[in-house]
Amino acid sequence: MVTVKPGYGRNFLIPQGFAYEATDASRRRIERDHAQVAAREAQTLTAARERAARLDGVSLTFNVRAGQEGRLFGSITSGDIADQLAAQGIEVDRRQIELDEPIKALGVFTVPVRLHTEVRPELKVWVIQEG
Repeated sequence: MVTVKPGYGRNFLIPQGFAYEATDASRRRIERDHAQVAAREAQTLTAARERAARLDGVSLTFNVRAGQEGRLFGSITSGDIADQLAAQGIEVDRRQIELDEPIKALGVFTVPVRLHTEVRPELKVWVIQEG
């Protein structure tokens, strides 16, 4: 709760929905809103933990063409990883896959997935040469 000049509150803060007049009804309303937000956040966290349990232990294998020194002719992007997860029945948005830069070499990579601020499971991505 803060005190502001009457004109600022009446003409800007209250009409824009940034503030409420300090009454008992508005305090109850704010408490109810906070309780709803907390419940929604708890539900989101629970759903993220369930999805993380499904992602635990998942490893993806990409068969790709590579040059002599193990450099790929293309690259493995977060979109490719999301597509392969979708083929396994696990829906993850490509923006949730935290791949700093596309994978351009053969090997085994650990890729974190940001499902929630507190939930970040990791995938194993195997990039092997085809043929």
